[in-house]
Amino acid sequence: MTKRFLKEHNVSFEERNINQEPQYLDTLKQQGFQSVPVVMNDAIDPIVGFRPDSLRELVD
Repeated sequence: MTKRFLKEHNVSFEERNINQEPQYLDTLKQQGFQSVPVVMNDAIDPIVGFRPDSLRELVD
């Protein structure tokens, strides 16, 4: 749902799929995240899970 939200609002993103690239799971765990998706952007704090209220901050 997060990916769909970003696409529908024309927010560009880079997807890192932990099923296809498990090394990213280790990176997320090292950073303290315990669930996915995690949306990271320099302008805001990381968004964990589907949070349309927080994702709206990324919409121009």
